[in-house]
Amino acid sequence: MSSTPARIAALDSSNGLSTTPVPVPELPASVEELAAAAAIRLGWHGVVLPEMVLMGRKVVVVAELLADAHAERVCVGAGPEADKTTVSTWVWPEMEGRVPPAAVRIVGVLAVARHWRTALASSVPFARYGNAAVVLPESVAFSHDYLANCLPRVRRYGVSVLLADDEKDLSVDVSGRQENVPSEDTAITRWVNELVYEQVLATAS
Repeated sequence: MSSTPARIAALDSSNGLSTTPVPVPELPASVEELAAAAAIRLGWHGVVLPEMVLMGRKVVVVAELLADAHAERVCVGAGPEADKTTVSTWVWPEMEGRVPPAAVRIVGVLAVARHWRTALASSVPFARYGNAAVVLPESVAFSHDYLANCLPRVRRYGVSVLLADDEKDLSVDVSGRQENVPSEDTAITRWVNELVYEQVLATAS
């Protein structure tokens, strides 16, 4: 039997779990190392980029370079466009067929943090567009706060939760939505795609 039902049972028992605040645990490895391990554990195939700020959130993006689209953009000299105002015009109806194609596919977005609230605040905005996951220290999974407040939220938003133990091994505590979510391009999604495209090329150079 997995540990999750046992922890849920403990929460529901008359004794319950202690609600006394405890120190926030440290991560057992660097953000980059844990994110790379999480991508493998989740079966996300692509380039695991360094931690970056997207839409004001610190996240690690796993992305795949679309070779044909990238080659087309290289041929016409259309590199990544980081200017948000410029990219916002790309979704205008009159610009159809006149803008460069998206050159990366975002496989998933990870947030690695010591506290679940920080990780969830970073990952949830991306869950509506595709796969999202958080990586937390294993010890937080036995806290009352995690069981009573975190688990209902990650299930509501479809976010996966991975727990890292002291040996840096990761286990999946909650399996979120693992699928491609079709969504219409918006000014925000195209801009995020361009920022990720820029980072993919920078990482490869």
